[in-house]
Amino acid sequence: MDTRVSHSAAELPQYGMLSCTGDEARAFLHAQLTSDIVSLGADGARRAGWCSAKGRLLATFLVIPQDDGFLLQLSRDLAQPVAKRLAMFILRAKVKLADASSDWAQIGFWGASAAERLGALGLHAPVADLAVTRGANGIAVRLGAQRYLAVVRAARREAGLAAQADAAAGNWALEEIRAGQPMVVLATQDLFVPQMVNLERLGAVDFKKGCYPGQEIVARTQYRGVLKRRMVRARVSAAAVPALDVFAEDAPGQASGTVVNAAPTPEGGHELLAVVQISSLEAASVLRLGAPDGPRLELLPLPSAA
Repeated sequence: MDTRVSHSAAELPQYGMLSCTGDEARAFLHAQLTSDIVSLGADGARRAGWCSAKGRLLATFLVIPQDDGFLLQLSRDLAQPVAKRLAMFILRAKVKLADASSDWAQIGFWGASAAERLGALGLHAPVADLAVTRGANGIAVRLGAQRYLAVVRAARREAGLAAQADAAAGNWALEEIRAGQPMVVLATQDLFVPQMVNLERLGAVDFKKGCYPGQEIVARTQYRGVLKRRMVRARVSAAAVPALDVFAEDAPGQASGTVVNAAPTPEGGHELLAVVQISSLEAASVLRLGAPDGPRLELLPLPSAA
């Protein structure tokens, strides 16, 4: 049974932020990411992936337009290496890319009074999913029903505007898992094609746009039915999730899956997102964490969009 806090706010140090600015920033990101950035308006955000030439995800982003370009939210441990690697593709384009993680404070709001608490930061709550509103203190993005991200200038945060945070960052991570939203981190970089973590179901892959790194492999995976692994949500009684490997009883002796993200639950144990063999799911095989005799995973439903 899900245990949900009626309303909470948490600062989110697990996220970093890249800044992509310049006259050709939109075209540059459109050519690199799995989503259509050309059509992204100022009043909306968009989820996207960035892949290697082999179609494996190097990062997952929430792309947020700003006045002079875009902000790209990603895992904090990937901010510097991704900024460095992505900048290699700028060449002569009029684009400036930087790790802006220290420039922004990120705060998550969820629950019945989330919109009201967002208003305390001087930000109006967007009314549609992935809609964006702006105020003097920063940017707000609606991520789902009663769930918002506030991106606030670090200087404003030091003035006390983010002081209303009353929950741990892990609580927000649990909300993301329950929403079926994966985040590639350093330990899982270059492991998954986008469909393995359901990015196409989440609107983070556009199959009609032009080329981007790994596009041929992503398209082949979609249209030729070669996907062998999918992301699921699960619960485990373990007090910690020290290992990424998932084992299935129908494939003894070898790992059959990988934990994508995990977070503790208020009632104990953890919930997690994991990519596992579709054949094991179809066979209703018992899944275990960390070892063939590790704690058993209890599969949980994902939201319909995931």
